[in-house]
Amino acid sequence: MAMGLHSSGGRRGRRGRRAAMAEINVTPLVDVMLVLLIIFMVTVTLPAVGVPIELPESRANPVEETPSQITISIDGEGRVYIENDPVAVGGLPDALATLDRSGSGELPTVILRGDRGLDYGRVMAVMGELGRAGFTSISLVTDGSVTAP
Repeated sequence: MAMGLHSSGGRRGRRGRRAAMAEINVTPLVDVMLVLLIIFMVTVTLPAVGVPIELPESRANPVEETPSQITISIDGEGRVYIENDPVAVGGLPDALATLDRSGSGELPTVILRGDRGLDYGRVMAVMGELGRAGFTSISLVTDGSVTAP
């Protein structure tokens, strides 16, 4: 960028003042935008459900997510969660009865997440309560696997 200083016979133009710089320093803006981008990328990839579970592996095809679905999780110690809320021991039937059944009369799909170390009987007890409450569309969630069992 030219500074506007001319040597014209020993005289200085405009009484020795320099021209004002009309540039914006964008480096701090770029730094802030990169930090925001990293934060956004990390939060988007976090799982939707906050109950920490070690899922079993399977080669099953992924299931489409719908906004009306309900996620039920069973952790490694057998505690049941509806979305992120823990359910009291023996309180699953009452908790299922209070779930929003949507105005159309159709029950939402239940997404069941169970820890891989659980007893099969515990998972079947929860599925039995779901069936007894009228939830017939149940999807089991697993981690992806590349090798056949």
